[in-house]
Amino acid sequence: MTEATAPLPAGAAASSRYYVREFHPEHPTLLGFWIYLMSDTLVFACLFACYGVLGRSYGGGPTGADVFDLPIVALNTALLLLSSITYGFAVLQIQRDARGGTLLWLALTGILGAAFVGIELHEFAQLIAEGNGPQRSAFLSSFFTLVGTHGLHVSFGIVWLVTLMIQVVRHGLIPANKRRLLCLSMFWHFLDLVWIGVFTFVYLMGVLP
Repeated sequence: MTEATAPLPAGAAASSRYYVREFHPEHPTLLGFWIYLMSDTLVFACLFACYGVLGRSYGGGPTGADVFDLPIVALNTALLLLSSITYGFAVLQIQRDARGGTLLWLALTGILGAAFVGIELHEFAQLIAEGNGPQRSAFLSSFFTLVGTHGLHVSFGIVWLVTLMIQVVRHGLIPANKRRLLCLSMFWHFLDLVWIGVFTFVYLMGVLP
């Protein structure tokens, strides 16, 4: 909140001084980012709804039980959840103004995120090589769209993470960088929650008869 004193009109008495209070959010960036996350939630809700409708439309092609490799997917899930923990340690270092510790935990988070994306790309490449691309059936189209959209979000998060690490190296843990890292933290944890839904709704339920 900022307080501004309005100028006195010409000839006005000193007793006529009045104050005008201008109200502004203390952290408009965080408010705007929450609005963005809510809009992104709607995007994923639509993708989940599409998969719920099309996820059993195999069109004579393979089913989820035929193409899903649950051990690999479980490993990928563990990597992403672990990256959320490492980001939590990075936030603790941010609160202590420890730049070195912050960069270390952010780097580990980025490595885990990159490993997650790499395994996901390998899964997509293997499916396409076997002739099970998104054009094969409605099930595979909705699968590639939902999982691929999440993967793109993680990839964007990694680029954002690297950019902020460069900013921390150059300028330190200034308030602006702390605020940006907090926004990325919310984004990263949001992606973890979405992936838990993907792992449960797409992969685990997909292998059921």
